[in-house]
Amino acid sequence: MAKILIVEDNALNIKLFCDLLAAHGHEPEAVTDSRNALDAARNFSPDLVITDIQLPHVSGLDLIRMIRADDRLASVPIMAVTAYSARGDEERIRAAGAQAYVSKPISVARFAQTVGELLAG
Repeated sequence: MAKILIVEDNALNIKLFCDLLAAHGHEPEAVTDSRNALDAARNFSPDLVITDIQLPHVSGLDLIRMIRADDRLASVPIMAVTAYSARGDEERIRAAGAQAYVSKPISVARFAQTVGELLAG
């Protein structure tokens, strides 16, 4: 069982992600306010972080950079999720430090496969 932190401001997406992860035997923890995400990650010690990119307050890209800059969290894999995929987005997201990128609406199979790959290392 892996501990997975979800940073997402949309309640339906949170429910979907949490239900999917729990169905696969994981322990999801959701954070709806990106301003609290770094502290939540430090307290929860996740095995994986899944973050939306389009977030109010602190963007997903900034959050990824903050996680990468934190000694305790720097090695935690990050999966970015976004509804707005434009040319160059994946490159920017990977350059910020995310290992994976999934666009919304998510494919349940792709989401589960990507989580599994990231957790396997």
